Amino acid sequence: MRAQAQPPAVPTTRSVFHLAWPLTLKSIMLHGIVVIDGWLVSSLGEGAVAVLGLSASIAGLLIGLIVAFSNATQIRIAQAFGSGDRAFLKSALLSGLTINLGVVTMGLALLALFAGPLIDGLAHNAEIASGARAYLSIFAVVILSEAVGHCLTGHFNGCGETRLPALSYMMAVPVNIAVSVVLIHGHLGAPDLGVTGAAIGSAIASVIQVGFLAGLLLYRNRTLLRVPGWRNGTYAASLRRHFTFSLPIAATFGSATIAMSVCGLLYARLPVNDFAAMTIIMPWVQVVGTFGMCWAQATGIHIGQMLGRSTAAEVLDRFLLSAWRTSFVASGLVAAIYTGICLASPWIYPELHPDTRATLLSFLPILIFLPFPKGSNAICGNTLRAGGETLYVMHIFVWSQWLFRVPVTAAAVLWLDASVTVVFALVLAEELIKFAPFHLRLRQGHWRSGRMED
Repeated sequence: MRAQAQPPAVPTTRSVFHLAWPLTLKSIMLHGIVVIDGWLVSSLGEGAVAVLGLSASIAGLLIGLIVAFSNATQIRIAQAFGSGDRAFLKSALLSGLTINLGVVTMGLALLALFAGPLIDGLAHNAEIASGARAYLSIFAVVILSEAVGHCLTGHFNGCGETRLPALSYMMAVPVNIAVSVVLIHGHLGAPDLGVTGAAIGSAIASVIQVGFLAGLLLYRNRTLLRVPGWRNGTYAASLRRHFTFSLPIAATFGSATIAMSVCGLLYARLPVNDFAAMTIIMPWVQVVGTFGMCWAQATGIHIGQMLGRSTAAEVLDRFLLSAWRTSFVASGLVAAIYTGICLASPWIYPELHPDTRATLLSFLPILIFLPFPKGSNAICGNTLRAGGETLYVMHIFVWSQWLFRVPVTAAAVLWLDASVTVVFALVLAEELIKFAPFHLRLRQGHWRSGRMED
């Protein structure tokens, strides 16, 4: 892998696809960990699904922050790769890794202090609380592994090597499934651990995945770590600059993840069957939605590389229009898959209560429309970030979440006793609120002249 190996000046739809499909595969498998665990434990009943939902909401807070800083690292690496500056590339990688490890260390300390009381206050009963505590204690290994793994993934993605992170998940997911099946149900003489077995399967798989990526980096690109010099003169200065650039992006993704987790904790106040339905459908929204999100992410990687090469504004516009048109095709595919999932829910989850399956079917009209504004917003967000407009994107996300979605969800669940379908519809309402400010800002075109150090 060489930073000087430049992609074509004007990426084609094919080149975006070659970046996007491994991103999609990797994201499906990443989000699929929760879907797989949910499917495997669904045979144990709504109580087990509730344990998983409560645990995932809490762990998701920290995983989301790791993903947030890693996305910022990915943008910096894409810019460095486009510029051909290997000192910049080394600085972005090591700064990103340092920040991720610092975030996860502080996050795990906070989980140790506050997760227990939070679980006790939200769980429907003592059995669910005990199961969630056990799941989180083991899932901490996954969180630590993802801190390293997401940074390495951002490095490979930013350099255009998106197939390598996808390959690492292709190795890890079968291990996750096999170990989880054995430990959840006590097959092959193993103990019957229930939901805790799913956490162990995820932990083993994540360690394998990160080990593969780390070995691959050392084997393919070890000379990068010996490149003399730093982007901003010293390691400390480069770290500060990287953190300054990353903070608005991390705040954007972190706000989204925290808002989602807070909403997930609010969903825990719904009746058990309704909460189980939300626990099942939300990971599907993330998994299937990656078709559109990863197309937007691949578009952002190309935009970052093109800006690193100081590509002309008219060339940027031509590329973006082509990528945008294809994103609507991806949104249509996502809507079709959502339809299939809802219609097939009696066969996918035969052990669930009929009321839970009926609730899943009631989500269908929302799911059909959701991918289109969400996909278009994602194209805008990734393009604006690559062009340096990270603060503007942050404000759109933060205010739409904390002035609308979170308080309205709280009101609907805690005071208005709204139906679970209305509560789920707030996911779509948030995307509609973000639509105008995203698209108006993109049309203004300030991102086309954004400098990498702005």
